Amino acid sequence: MKVLISDNLAPVGAQILKDAGLEVDINTGLSPEELKKIIPEYDGLVIRSATKVTSEIIEAANNLKVVGRAGIGLDNVDIAEASKRGIIVMNAPDGNATTAAEHAIAMMMSLSRNVPQATASMKAGKWEKKSFMGREVTGKTLGIVGVGRIGSIAASRAQGLKMKVIAYDPHMPKELVDKLGIELVGLEELCNRSDYVSVHVPLTKETKNILSTNEFKNMKNDTLFIDCARGGVVDEKALNEALRNGEIAGAALDVFAEEPTTNENCPMLELDNFICTPHLGASTSEAQENVAVAIAEQMSDYLLKGVVRNAVNVPSVSSDVLSQVGPYVTLAEMLGSFHMQIAKGGVEEVNLEYSGDLADMETSPITIAFLKGLFTPILQDAVNFVNAPLIAKERGIRVVESKTGVSEDFTSLLVIKVKTSEGENMLAGTVFGKKEPRLVRVNTFRLEALPTGPMLFVYNNDVPGVIGKLGTTLGDHDVNIARMTVGREIEHGRNVILLNTDSLISKELLQKVRDLANIDDALALELPQI
Repeated sequence: MKVLISDNLAPVGAQILKDAGLEVDINTGLSPEELKKIIPEYDGLVIRSATKVTSEIIEAANNLKVVGRAGIGLDNVDIAEASKRGIIVMNAPDGNATTAAEHAIAMMMSLSRNVPQATASMKAGKWEKKSFMGREVTGKTLGIVGVGRIGSIAASRAQGLKMKVIAYDPHMPKELVDKLGIELVGLEELCNRSDYVSVHVPLTKETKNILSTNEFKNMKNDTLFIDCARGGVVDEKALNEALRNGEIAGAALDVFAEEPTTNENCPMLELDNFICTPHLGASTSEAQENVAVAIAEQMSDYLLKGVVRNAVNVPSVSSDVLSQVGPYVTLAEMLGSFHMQIAKGGVEEVNLEYSGDLADMETSPITIAFLKGLFTPILQDAVNFVNAPLIAKERGIRVVESKTGVSEDFTSLLVIKVKTSEGENMLAGTVFGKKEPRLVRVNTFRLEALPTGPMLFVYNNDVPGVIGKLGTTLGDHDVNIARMTVGREIEHGRNVILLNTDSLISKELLQKVRDLANIDDALALELPQI
């Protein structure tokens, strides 16, 4: 079998593949046309961030069985298309967590002591000792936005520097954060109290521009801001204005909304109180070796032994089991994503009830698929079919499974309740025919919806005219409705409306929908595609 390494990879990775008996070609810097021409030769493809594995590349890859990303992010892979073609997509989510956290601390210290500015001054032949007065971090308050794996490592390093750490993370249970010695607070309070603010969240529709004008105005004038997470998490225009207006004292970025970043697309580069690095968060020799070893071992195990690890698009089960429960795995992942996007507060407990014929099947991969779907909206590529149960355990989430041979309305039914710190939601789903997933209940509302792709979820009063106004509003903004399902609660005069749309609903349009008469609430959802 042949493996192509198309991006720069630590040499140990190629050696592991060769030692396993695989034929390895290293060919970096390929254009899309060049990659498309040669990809039919290969069974495996190892990438980092440079190679774009588009639908065109996948279509040409007649023999490709696995794509391995030496790192976390998979924005450059068309996972849906790979899944349709039966190509495994795997990553190495744990290899650079420490490195990323340490880079944030390094940026914080450099910003505090004006290290880059002082270096530039000396290299220009100057000795401006009085111009670069710094500050101590000891005793200061670090506010962390997102206290997951990387955020918690950054917190522990800061605690070692004798800093007080507070954090904002609506998806982490307070009890777990307390055990880390971190105080959990709201975002506004974090901005008000912090001497330093460091971001450690993936880029999702929930976290896009999570730090913007209001947040910077709520910070102290001497606050220093650090983002080594993802470009787009911070509103760079708002940050630029905050720096220029003296609303905060300084900022350090390792990631940008548009990369590569230049003076043309980043006016902050001309500011003295702004320092930056070109996306170096994972760039240490240790991290690159870690991810190279991990992905090489995973790919060789799959290609030679059929063992799947850290796959983001297929659970680690035998083909026989997968052929039986596969449609329910798809359904469960959709319901998990749906649950997280409608939930309020941190998840504390998950109850999965398998009814009817489903109770006689091997259900563990279905549970894992649900957990993966649950965490994907908040963790993105850092969660997969292998580590999802571990993440649930780390977050203190209780997972309860039950089975019953009786299912009143359906041959098989999957009922999932998710309890959070602020309430509980229940979703029920089944599979029509051989592989058509359906959402058949949302709390007290019964319906029949296809839970896939971009969706609009609406709570409304059951009165005439609501659906018409909703359709007109979406049409006025060029949003096409592909499918609509209504669930009624006649005794209380309420409805839920689920719309499959051809495009994502923007925040601005979502607010206009919420402002319509007789609509109580509306949520824009993004579920796995089928």
